[in-house]
Amino acid sequence: MKKVRFLSVLCVLGLFFSTTGAAWAVNLRLGHAINEDDVFHLAALRFKELVEERSNGEVSVTIFSNAVLGDERTLLEGLRMGTVDMGIITGGPVINFLPSFGVLDLPFLFSTPEHAHAVLDGPIGAGFFREMEALGWKGLAYGERGFRNLTNNSRPVERPEDLNGLRIRVMQNQIYIDSFTALGANAVPMAWTEALTALQQGTIDGQENPLNVIVAFNINESNRYLSITRHAYSPNVIMMSMRTWNRLSPEHQEIISASALEAAEYNRTLNRDNEAEWLQTLKDRGMHVTEPDLALFREATRSVYEQYEEQFGRELIQSILDAVE
Repeated sequence: MKKVRFLSVLCVLGLFFSTTGAAWAVNLRLGHAINEDDVFHLAALRFKELVEERSNGEVSVTIFSNAVLGDERTLLEGLRMGTVDMGIITGGPVINFLPSFGVLDLPFLFSTPEHAHAVLDGPIGAGFFREMEALGWKGLAYGERGFRNLTNNSRPVERPEDLNGLRIRVMQNQIYIDSFTALGANAVPMAWTEALTALQQGTIDGQENPLNVIVAFNINESNRYLSITRHAYSPNVIMMSMRTWNRLSPEHQEIISASALEAAEYNRTLNRDNEAEWLQTLKDRGMHVTEPDLALFREATRSVYEQYEEQFGRELIQSILDAVE
């Protein structure tokens, strides 16, 4: 019996450590839920390259894309339990465990990518990382999905009143629901896989997502109109299980932290460099593009800020609004 237990322990340890000569090698399993063409995967590849090079092969990274290790909520649970070592996770699912992270979803909160980066890379973003540690996650860096924009198949949207009555799919996120309701739309929360079918069947009029998603999923086939509303900014988090982190040497921790920051910056650069191309692609596919006066939309969603002021705190919200470089 003792021998069986000893062998079982060795098998468990083998998931994390293996011997190469006289050195112990660390093998990290990194999961995300997106396909291999997405910037999430490209950032993961960049992270893998940097870590393996800087550690001289002592740390290796195996990437599992397409939700092979589970959807994002499942990945977050796995990180807490230590059954998954690392993940690249969008902000939405994080809110289910860390409600304060939801402040980042307030409508028209960020004016530019640089504004969002200043908040996430500064004391506010560091504060969220400290809160994550209590949940079993080691936040390493903030990448991004990017700014979200509106599409529909009914009419151009240039003013808030143009949204009146439109059935717009939103994420299953109460702030998004409240924001589009304030704009006069009929907000319809549903899973993305269901939304694609609903768009094709015409049971909803439109949806909202970053340009790269609109291109990748050929939303132009069901929606003719694109409005550059930039109504919300979606970050992602490159994170590690605290259980895994605590087993690493200080030298390996330093390599992983630095590499995650560089991979996140690479993610942001890819978004910045490709945004004009994505927009042109959608125009070439026949989408009618409008650039609304966003001041009108900010004014129309003022009630959402009043609604969530008590939950998030006026001081935190104002400090984010003021963090413009």
